[in-house]
Amino acid sequence: MNAARFGRLAVFGATVALAVPVVAQANEVTKWNAIAVNTMLAPTQPGFTSGAPAAGVLTAMVQGAVYGAVNATDRHGRPYLVMRSFPKASPDAAAATAAFRVLDALFPAQHATFQAQYDASLAGIAAGAAKESGIEVGTMAAEAMLAQGHDGRQVMPCVFGAGAGAWQPLPGSTVGTFLCDPTPWVANAVPFIVQSSSQFRTTGPYALTSPEYAADLNEIKQLGSLTSTTRTPEQTHIAVFWQSNPTGNYNALARRFVDEQGLNVSQSALLFAMIDLTAADAIINAWNDKYYWHFWRPMAAIRGAGTDDNPATVADPNWKPLFDPSLDPLIGGVGPALVTPPYPDQPSGATSYASATMHAFQSFFGTDNMTFYLTSSRFPGEHLNFTHFSDVINQVVEARIWAGIHFRRADVAAANLGREVERYTLTQQFAFVH
Repeated sequence: MNAARFGRLAVFGATVALAVPVVAQANEVTKWNAIAVNTMLAPTQPGFTSGAPAAGVLTAMVQGAVYGAVNATDRHGRPYLVMRSFPKASPDAAAATAAFRVLDALFPAQHATFQAQYDASLAGIAAGAAKESGIEVGTMAAEAMLAQGHDGRQVMPCVFGAGAGAWQPLPGSTVGTFLCDPTPWVANAVPFIVQSSSQFRTTGPYALTSPEYAADLNEIKQLGSLTSTTRTPEQTHIAVFWQSNPTGNYNALARRFVDEQGLNVSQSALLFAMIDLTAADAIINAWNDKYYWHFWRPMAAIRGAGTDDNPATVADPNWKPLFDPSLDPLIGGVGPALVTPPYPDQPSGATSYASATMHAFQSFFGTDNMTFYLTSSRFPGEHLNFTHFSDVINQVVEARIWAGIHFRRADVAAANLGREVERYTLTQQFAFVH
């Protein structure tokens, strides 16, 4: 399929989603995407693997390898990982092999499970030269991905500052312990398409003495309080809804799009590569930015407002955000108690992830207008409905403020960061789509 025709199909797919869904077309790309995401988010995985930033990076490793392999079988886009073309190779065998080999390397303790799933995939592909060639190209793509060094998972010490404006971790449940970021390694992870983990540096937080900072603080002090009288019950519910791992949510949405619109293997591989590689590069840059600015969270800022030298802020030493362990479980939904995340404020990781992903969806489909829903692990079975990809970004920005965990500045900067990363990845790797 040539690039121009693929672009037309992508745009056409948007009109299909708004009409009647076609019959589901499961393929090896969606099958292994579900396996990968379920692996990342399994309750038994340690935090430095299952946390949102880590899950985003590791999922991108799988989907990048799958795309590199499938793209080599029909060369519908710019080469990625595999520079040779394999026009007679089976794209299904290529996709299954690439995903299997990356996952097997990342999670060796689960080899037996992956092997059984891989054997089942191969059993459904007709024997012959195409199958063998697909296995070869899938192996090449996986090996190339693993050689790039994106996976830097490790337990790292908690690094924090002191004084007004500096991020400090929250106390742990045991005296003398702290709640620390399980994924600080993401800040220095090797990006996939962008040039460096600091390429998209934001301009940083407002100065503590500025009127803009005071406005942000006073807004969240009111809207994000556990006992807020201005935040509506709907806003409270939405804030909690979004405290769900975006890797699972956005990849599930992509799988639904594949099914609803009958995307083939090549189209599926491209869609997942666009959303996951872009999201991973955005989250890497966001995490690097967090530790560059090292800015305090709203709870610390509001409790310590007397130290910021800003006459327009007033300290409240007892202030609690909506995301506090004392929140009624009937409001907080399923899962662990909600807390202020244990890493710096600027920029918002969730918003950068949402922005990068939703802009990638826009680029793939050639439109912002789509009818779809998203889910949350906090409220199983519940759907939030949308008619525009941009609506997701806007809602996440507000949700983090309603939750009491991010200044507006951090969310707006993150939304801009995600958009800029997506523009770069589209130009550098996926510009042929339209």
